Amino acid sequence: MGLRLKIIINPSSGRELAKTNIEDMLSYMVSQRAITRADIFYTAGKDDAKHFAEDTDPEDYDYIVAAGGDGTVNEVICGLLEGGVDLPLAIYTSGTVNDFATNVGMPQSPSDFARMLMNPRIRRIDCGKCKDNYFLNVAAAGLMTEISYNVTSELKTALGPMAYWVSAIKDIPAFGSTMPLRITANGKTFDTDAMMLFVSNTQSVGGFRKLMTLADIEDGMLDLLIVRKVEPADVMPLMGKLMIGDHLDSDKAIYLQSDKIDIEVRDERQEIVLDLDGEKGPSLPVRIECIKKCINLITPAKEEDLK
Repeated sequence: MGLRLKIIINPSSGRELAKTNIEDMLSYMVSQRAITRADIFYTAGKDDAKHFAEDTDPEDYDYIVAAGGDGTVNEVICGLLEGGVDLPLAIYTSGTVNDFATNVGMPQSPSDFARMLMNPRIRRIDCGKCKDNYFLNVAAAGLMTEISYNVTSELKTALGPMAYWVSAIKDIPAFGSTMPLRITANGKTFDTDAMMLFVSNTQSVGGFRKLMTLADIEDGMLDLLIVRKVEPADVMPLMGKLMIGDHLDSDKAIYLQSDKIDIEVRDERQEIVLDLDGEKGPSLPVRIECIKKCINLITPAKEEDLK
């Protein structure tokens, strides 16, 4: 008997590649007689993907497939967790950065993705929670998140992940602004003035593959990186360190791991809004915690599993 799939697609993602990729994937699975049912749900607005995921009867399907960018995947995760839907999830990316899928090695071609569904390795992975919101990859605040809201779709299409960093370099004067934060983690509290803040579940953030050097989606921990104030002349050297994962010994960075992190603003007059997987989240203060092994993620099988 073939697989029964519920497929949730953002049809505008990746210059509309999501729809084409899914159609090609299904054609391949039909040719292999590997599919019995495929119900496709197209998103048209905010929270559509969340509602589609939440409104799922686990008796009707074997897997859920989320096709789109990080925002679409985030909505599907929220829907699954809030709806108590414990079906295995496959992620087919077609957005600009796709940090999470890149980190776990999700296939890019339709036929490879189909073969993953036919021969899956299912991993029980962690997820982050921030107030009533969930994130699979990262919660962030500061300079890069502000820039991400202002990057045009044309620039994203032309440059991909580098669009964010090109925009950041254009706004080098903004590197002088900081957030007055108070952090509590691992039983300790400290104050710092941060230019950027990331709380991540995976190593890849903003297209930087090794930004969160020690992160692991199955370790029950979240990784916190704070970048302190940087003078304009130090921007490019710091970017180079961030690019290759050589920033942990920098006096401009604070890095730690914890399953629970409290973040406050020392100046109550200043509002700081978090970004969760590319979407606007809640304002500080917040508690961010790791929800351990809460998602069944479909990943490519290891070579030894296929023998």
